[in-house]
Amino acid sequence: MEKISVGVLGATGMVGQRYIKLLENHPWFKVTYVAASPRSAGKLYKDVVSSKWLIGEEIPADVANLTIQDANDAKLAVGKCKFVFSALEMGKDEIKALEEAYAAEGIPVVSNASANRWTEDVPMLVPEINYSHLDIIKKQQEHHGWKKGFIAVKPNCSLQTYMMPLHALIQAGYPVKRMIVTTLQATSGAGYPGVPSFDMIDNIVPFIGGEEEKTEKECLKILGKVDGDKIANAALPLVSSTCTRVPVIDGHTACVSLEFDLPEDKKPSLEEIEKIWTSYKSVPQELELPSAPVHPIVVRHEENRPQPRRDRETEKGMACVIGRLRKCAVFDVKFVALSHNTKRGAAMGGILNAELLKSKGFFDNL
Repeated sequence: MEKISVGVLGATGMVGQRYIKLLENHPWFKVTYVAASPRSAGKLYKDVVSSKWLIGEEIPADVANLTIQDANDAKLAVGKCKFVFSALEMGKDEIKALEEAYAAEGIPVVSNASANRWTEDVPMLVPEINYSHLDIIKKQQEHHGWKKGFIAVKPNCSLQTYMMPLHALIQAGYPVKRMIVTTLQATSGAGYPGVPSFDMIDNIVPFIGGEEEKTEKECLKILGKVDGDKIANAALPLVSSTCTRVPVIDGHTACVSLEFDLPEDKKPSLEEIEKIWTSYKSVPQELELPSAPVHPIVVRHEENRPQPRRDRETEKGMACVIGRLRKCAVFDVKFVALSHNTKRGAAMGGILNAELLKSKGFFDNL
């Protein structure tokens, strides 16, 4: 099968680098275009990132000698790639306008950025959960007059720690009314250079700007439904979150307590909850997408797991790992969950979105 040529916007940043590395030897996609800020434009990729390559191993040889283009000029990508991954790092208004400019040029955008997450006709995808939101893309194209281009985004990285277990329970007939979530988020989530080392060593920072709003609201769009020319948010669950930064490199952890929207005699047992989680599969697994985990949710029984250093690479960094499932004295149940924030929560999650789009025919006529 001939590989689809793809571009990476923001290719020199941490998430952009992760895209470059994860796409090396991908069975469907090949990086043929890299773009970044004007100060990097015109230089070879290896010359710009060699001193700040953060991913480990070597820069992929087929990307190292690509010339970086100016990401601000969407026309430069025309004819050089079929679609782009957006890992742009700039103001939200700038990103929103720029992603729309690429879509207007007939280049679909698979984005990691938050700028278009709340655009009503842009799907915010977790492929196992809301694959049906792809139906909104046709309406999005009609709205803008785009024939081939469109925008699809992924949610905030911290949501990956609990969205699949939450969806699994709801899908099984156990709706959730309320949740309290406390996240312990890795330093890599702040990008590079990120949080100053003096603030993180021997310390925890109990605030991350904008994270709590994302954690509390984005889940409602993901659990919502396509309604005409927009995605209508779900009404529940109500979520209260506290987001903290902890001295861990990779791996976001969440401590979750939840209450079911059911009479007491209809609520699931701990054994039933675990069965629901361990048997959970969805469209990415059915289609055997290259980046999809075989087991999206993995449950551990050790009393001190999950742990970022030990468990973040489970299923190649694409699983939600859960432990400490137990009764809650205030709500119904509580547990600890972990996901890899720069893989499932960032670049590899974006790649899985692109694989879903390809498998559903959205790249057929590019």
